[in-house]
This record gives sequence, structure tokens and C-alpha cells, in this order.
Amino acid sequence: MRLSNIFYVLARLCLLLGCALLVPLAFSVYYNDGMILVFSTLAAALILLSFTTKFYRETPSELTTREGFLIVTLSWLALAFLGSIPFMASGHVSGFIDALFETISGFTTTGSTILADIERLPRSLLVWRNMTQWLGGMGVIALAVAIFPFLGVGAIQLFKAEVPGPTKDKISPRISETAKILWWVYIAFTAAETCLLMAGGLNFFESLCVTFGTMATGGFAPLNASIAGYSPYIQYTVAFFMLMAGINFNLHYWALKGKPSYYIKNPEFRFFLSVIAISFAFVVVMRLISGSGLSEGLLRSSIFQVISIITTTGFITDDYELWPFVTQFVLLLLMVVGGSSTSTGGGVKNIRVLILFKQIGSEFKKSIRPRGVFPIKVGDKPIPEGVVSNTVVFIVLYGMISLGGVVIMTMLGLDIDSAIGSVAATIGNVGPGIGSVGPIKNYSHIPDAGKLTLSFLMLVGRLEIYTVLLIFFPRFWK
Repeated sequence: MRLSNIFYVLARLCLLLGCALLVPLAFSVYYNDGMILVFSTLAAALILLSFTTKFYRETPSELTTREGFLIVTLSWLALAFLGSIPFMASGHVSGFIDALFETISGFTTTGSTILADIERLPRSLLVWRNMTQWLGGMGVIALAVAIFPFLGVGAIQLFKAEVPGPTKDKISPRISETAKILWWVYIAFTAAETCLLMAGGLNFFESLCVTFGTMATGGFAPLNASIAGYSPYIQYTVAFFMLMAGINFNLHYWALKGKPSYYIKNPEFRFFLSVIAISFAFVVVMRLISGSGLSEGLLRSSIFQVISIITTTGFITDDYELWPFVTQFVLLLLMVVGGSSTSTGGGVKNIRVLILFKQIGSEFKKSIRPRGVFPIKVGDKPIPEGVVSNTVVFIVLYGMISLGGVVIMTMLGLDIDSAIGSVAATIGNVGPGIGSVGPIKNYSHIPDAGKLTLSFLMLVGRLEIYTVLLIFFPRFWK
């Protein structure tokens, strides 16, 4: 484990973070909201810190797999600590734990919040709050891989450790080129949504904040009422881009290259849309049976919340805790399923659920024909045995960690509904849960130990378990 390599990459991430802080600084200057000194000082300090490595080495050596995992985990922790400074310095967040919780929730695109009155925050701080989600959505490490050529062959170790999904499909033979393409597609969708929201009557500040929360599937909004405070046009627009953010970005790239048929050919995409369609129909039927009248508003709130939860965005247009209980259970399942691989969505991912179903089907076939050979295929593509076993182990670990989280939260005094809801919402990077952390509530009442536990779950969920847990094994350091 070469500490010089690790420090070199972390220093370059400080440069990225320092440059990113110039965006909220510009808003602070424009609105004169009292945050100019905070953002300017922090940005300058991080940019200067990033150049310290030039005094002892010019380029890093090729990164090993272990160094890649450690760098990614340390990078996300560093981002959380450094990114929390504006919250603490603003005076609008009560303490370090709350600021850390809010920042980790941002960078991991979870969207859980300890803030009761969001609208009282300075606008530049709201921009920073949403920008943490946008940076974490496609991945800060992926951005570093795209920008900094010095990572070379070692870039693939960083890319694999951060990008979600059981497989890491490359658009280009060069991993840095793949990262660039993904980020350019991400930026293109960001620009498109921002323009459409401004066309719908939102100002640039609101449009940018909502877009950051949408494309990152993060769920932070500049209004206390989330997206419920906006017009139906805005809600439909946001729902469309949430859906796009929950789809594999490789497919978007090929569609932009004139090959939209790649969407339909992709088994995960078809499965993803099927789950949304079935869930939407079920929610609507259950709400109608419970006595709600059929209306455009009912249909809109139902499809919006289904898309918001399965993509793990967490935007709210209706209090779904007032819906029939069975629909809340469906939404809880959607939190677990999550978005697609190589999307900005969290959760287990649709491809893993699909592989698990295929594996279950294969085991039933083997029970009937013990000597038969039944390879696991998704579409026409055989899935390697290693990927299948990795998927099963991942889902088991996901369940075990979630169960452990629920036990801890109940020990800290939460009722069982709130414990399950908070754990599912944080490890799945969703944001709002059920119970005392429901759609119109927040996490401010959670004890500090609970906030730290949930923050850990957010990080584990965003980096997909292995990247974080590996560093706790003694063998990793040998």
C-alpha cells in the first residue's frame, strides 16, 4: 500500500472540490447572502492544498486494486468532511454530526435531511447542497478519471470501485474515455432539464437546484414542499428526467449516437420499465379501491412517486403515508430494487434482481432434472458464474446489513416502522422513508448515534458494500 499514490489522488480531488465551490461562490456574490467568505476561503484552501504533491513527486505509480478501493473510500469520506464545512460555518446547522449527515446524504445522492425549514438557508448554500448530489450522482472519482490523465492504467481500479452495478461495461477501450462519455451525457441531460424547467416558469436558481437533485436521483429541492410546490408541467418534466437518470447511461450514449434500438434490446431496461408499469397500475388500483376518485392528479402523483422511489430520487408530490398501507409496502420494495446499473440510482439494481430471478428459475429446473445444465442468461448473453455468485452474495450482504441497521435503530428508540423505513431509505439512497422519517418529515429527531449509523449505510449503499467493507478485513492490509 503506497501512501504517496493515495495522497496524490486525494490532493487532486481537493482541486476538483475547490473548483466546484466556485459555483456556490458565484451565487453568493450575486445574492450577497453572507456566504462569500466561507466559500472563497474554503475554495482557495483546497486549491492550494491540491498542489502540495508537486513538491515531492510528479506522477503517481500505477494503482493496485487495493489502493483503488482504499482511495475511493477515503475520497468519499474526505468529501463528506470537507463538504460539511459550509453547513457548519453558515450557522444554519446545529452541529458537526448534523452537517456531516446532510453532506453525506448529498454526495451519496440519498436526500435524507435534518433540515426542517430548507427555504431559510442562503441560496448559495442551497446550490452547494444540491451540487453535492450532482457531483456524487455520476461519481467524483469518475470525474477525476475523466479529467486527470495521470491515473493511467490505475484508473480502472478507481472506476470499478465507484461505478454501480455487478458489471462495468466500457463504451470505449480506454476507461478514461468511458468516464468522459458518461459525464458528457450527464451534463447534456442536466442542461436539457434546466432549460425545460426555466421554460416552465422556474428561475435559474430553482431550475438548477431541481435539476441537480433530479439527474443525480438525489431528491434535494429548494422548497420545503419538495416538488409538490410546483406546477403539473414541472412535475411531469421532473418525472421524465428521473426516469432517464434511473436508466443505464451507456444506453443513452448509444441512443444519442443514433442507435435507440439499444434500449429495447437491453433486458435490464425492459425489466425496469415493467416493474414501473406494474407498480404504477397496482398503486392506482389500490388507491381507487380505498375510495379515492379517479383524476389526473391521482394518476400524476402515483406515477411520480413510483418513479421517484424506484430511481431512489426521493422527490415528493404527495404524502404517500396517507395512501393504503399495501401501496406503502410496494414503495418500500421499490426502494430495495432501485435503478439500473451505470445509472445514478441506488438500491440493489434491476440487473441484480433479474439475475437473481434467473438463478432461482435455474435451481427449480435442476430440482426436476438434476443432471441438466442450465446456464444463466440475461437476454442472449450468458452470465459468468462469478457474476451470478457475486450477485447472490451482494443481495445477502445487503439484507444482513439492513437487518443490522434496523436492530441498531430500534435499540436507539425508533419504532419498528421508522427503523425499517430509515434503513431502507438510507442504504438504498432514497431519502424519505416511512414512519417518523416519512415523506413530509425529516431526520432531525434521530439521535447522533443513529445519524452516524445511517450515514454509514448511505456510504455503503452508494459504494455498493464491497468497496467500504473490504478495508475492515485484516487481509486487505497484508
